[in-house]
Amino acid sequence: MYIIGLIIAGLIIGALGRLFHPGADPMPIWLTLVIGVAASLIAGLVFGGLLGFILAVVVAVVLVGVVGNLRRA
Repeated sequence: MYIIGLIIAGLIIGALGRLFHPGADPMPIWLTLVIGVAASLIAGLVFGGLLGFILAVVVAVVLVGVVGNLRRA
């Protein structure tokens, strides 16, 4: 169940990261999932709870920007 929860949280956090990042991001759903899971793991190591979720969304926005710029180059 932990893995399924991590995947669902990763999708939500990745989607929020793409939502808050300005501009079009034509990346596939699996990359959104990877970004969301990575952001939730990074934030989970630093904080937990609501503050960890907010930090995960901020990290996801940054990762979406970085990945978007790398994919355009």
